[in-house]
Amino acid sequence: MTLSVISAGFGRTGTMSLKLALEQLGFGPCHHMIEVIENGEAQVPLWNAALAGAPDFGAIYDGYNSAVDWPTAAFWQETAEAYPDAKIILSTRSPESWYSSISETILATVWAPETWPPQATEWFRMVTKVLERSFGGAKDKDSLIAAFNAHEAEVKATIPAERLLVHSAKDGWDPLCAFLGKPVPDTPYPRTNSKEEFFQHMTKADDM
Repeated sequence: MTLSVISAGFGRTGTMSLKLALEQLGFGPCHHMIEVIENGEAQVPLWNAALAGAPDFGAIYDGYNSAVDWPTAAFWQETAEAYPDAKIILSTRSPESWYSSISETILATVWAPETWPPQATEWFRMVTKVLERSFGGAKDKDSLIAAFNAHEAEVKATIPAERLLVHSAKDGWDPLCAFLGKPVPDTPYPRTNSKEEFFQHMTKADDM
């Protein structure tokens, strides 16, 4: 199995909804940070190697047909080159709403090491490096939004238009299905991973 679809969008841009949508359209299993949480013993060392400059995407994505969210979004250029036939999606939302969401979820946990459960320390350290790779040294709101905008601009400038779909969860099924050549399901587009759901997922990290 090889990756057919890759999302370059940062976390908290509807990536869990996109994961569920891609799986419903037949592009599953879809790799997402939740898979890294649930398979930390295997995944964390692989991502640490990638962060050190030695990615083994064949091992990371073994058994997956698509990939969204971080850590993939921090390696969007490398994965786009490694899987040249894969279509690229840039999951997106307004910069202000993205910052509001990420600051109350991911950043509130990853950037608070005093709250890390000891058994999940290696996962948190890896995610910290992933965010550094994505944001550079950005920490405050204006710098993070600037990093978000720069990332989206770079994706749009790098990936050929015919290979790229810029997609927001509110866009729903139609543009996604047209881009992927799939019929539109007769069920609503998935809408999931609220702040409350995020923290439910994070409890799985406590059990690593």
